Amino acid sequence: MISLSLIGIGTGNPDHLTMQARRAMNGADLILLPRKGEAKADLLDLRRGICVQVLERPVRVVEFDLPVRSANGDYLGAVNDWHDAIARTWSREIARNLPQGGHLALLVWGDPSLYDSTLRIAARLQDDGMDLGIEVVPGITSVQALTAAHAIALNRLAEPFVVTTGRQLRDRGWPQGTNVVVVMLDGGCAFETLEPEGIEIWWGAYLGMEHEALIHGPLPEVANRIVEARKALRERHGWIMDTYLMHRTFNDQTGAGG
Repeated sequence: MISLSLIGIGTGNPDHLTMQARRAMNGADLILLPRKGEAKADLLDLRRGICVQVLERPVRVVEFDLPVRSANGDYLGAVNDWHDAIARTWSREIARNLPQGGHLALLVWGDPSLYDSTLRIAARLQDDGMDLGIEVVPGITSVQALTAAHAIALNRLAEPFVVTTGRQLRDRGWPQGTNVVVVMLDGGCAFETLEPEGIEIWWGAYLGMEHEALIHGPLPEVANRIVEARKALRERHGWIMDTYLMHRTFNDQTGAGG
C-alpha cells in the first residue's frame, strides 16, 4: 500500500505552506522532487529549500528526471502521452524507493486542483493496479497570490468570473457571460489577441518569490510593457511563471461587457 500526499506549495514561498502541508511532509517516508532541466533549475532549488526549512525529522528526499512533453502533433494527444510517461516514471521510482510500501509526498505548485495534472497522473497508477491511497493538501494558487500582490478583490460585486488558459483565450476570445477573466498557463501573451479598449489588466510573474514582478493598468497602455518585461525576465531566469487578471468595462445598463 502506497499512501500518496499531493501537497500544494503555493508559488514556492515556504511561507505559503499550511500547517497541514508541513505535517504531511514530516509524516512522509519519501519525497520525490522532479528535475526539469538546467533552464528550470530554480524550480528544483525552491523545492529543495522548502524541504530544508520544513522537515523536522529525517525524510528521504529523492530527485528524478521528469519526462519532456513533445511539442509536435496534437496538443491533447501530446499531453496524454506525457502524463503516461510521468506515471511510468513515478511507478519506477516508487518500486525503487518504497518497495515495501509507505508514505510518499509530492510537492505541487499552487494547488493540485487548479490547472495541475498531478491527480490525473496518480489516477493512472490506480488504473494500472497500484494500491494507492491519495490525500490532497490544498495550497495557495497563483490566482490568490496575484490578487494579494495587487491588493484587489478577484470578483466584482455579485458578478461571476472565469479562470481560463492562454490557449483558450487565444483560440476562443473573451469568455462569454463575464467581465472578469483570470488567465493562467499563457506562454505567449494571449491578451494581445483582444481588442484592448476598455480592458484593465493586473499582471504578475514569479508571484511570492524574491524576484516578483507586477504591472497594472489599462491594457492599451501597459500591454507592450508586459510583453517586454516578460521577455526580459524569461531571458534572465531561463523560465517564467506568470498570471493575469483582466476586467472589462460595462457598456450597457445590464452589465454586459463591451
